[in-house]
Amino acid sequence: MSFEFGWFTAARRCESPHFNQRPFGEISLLVIHNISLPAGCFGLPYIDQLFQGCLDTNADNSFADLAGLKVSAHFLIRRDGECVQYVSCDDRAWHAGVSRYGERENCNDFSIGIELEGTDTEPYTAAQYQQLVELTQALLAQYSSLSAERIVGHCDIAPVRKTDPGPSFDWERYLTKLRDF
Repeated sequence: MSFEFGWFTAARRCESPHFNQRPFGEISLLVIHNISLPAGCFGLPYIDQLFQGCLDTNADNSFADLAGLKVSAHFLIRRDGECVQYVSCDDRAWHAGVSRYGERENCNDFSIGIELEGTDTEPYTAAQYQQLVELTQALLAQYSSLSAERIVGHCDIAPVRKTDPGPSFDWERYLTKLRDF
C-alpha cells in the first residue's frame, strides 16, 4: 500500500474542502477519533456529507448544531472496514480543534486524524481494527516522524472537551496487532 501526494491509494477518495496547508509540513502525531451521524447510527452517508460541507441539517433533528460547521479528518474507517480519505496527509485537516500534545498546541498543525465509525460505548468491529492496523503501518512507513509512541486518542489532546475514541476502543488490541503486523 502506498501514497501519492499524501493520498492513500487503498482508500476511497472523498475530497473535503475543509483543509489548509500545514504551517511547518511536519507530521508527527496520529489522533484516533470516533464519529457517528446521527449518534449511534452507522452506514449512513452523513459523515461524508459533513466532511464535504454539504450535510443537509434538516435530515435529522440532531444535525441542527452542525449547520455551518467546517470540519474534516484525513481518514474514516467504517464499520465494515472501508477506508475513506478526505484530506491529503500532506495537508492540515480540521479534526482536533483546540488541542495540546505535550507543550504544543494546535495538534491539527502536525497530526493525522483517523475517525472510526462508532461511539464511545459500542465495541468497534474486527474489520475496523484490521483496517486501522494496516493504515497505521502504511502511515508509519510513509512518515518517519510518526511512531507507535505518538498515537493518541482525541481524549488525550482535548481532555476537557472530548472523550473519543472512548472506553470501547481496545488500545491493547490495536497496539498489539500493530506490533505483530
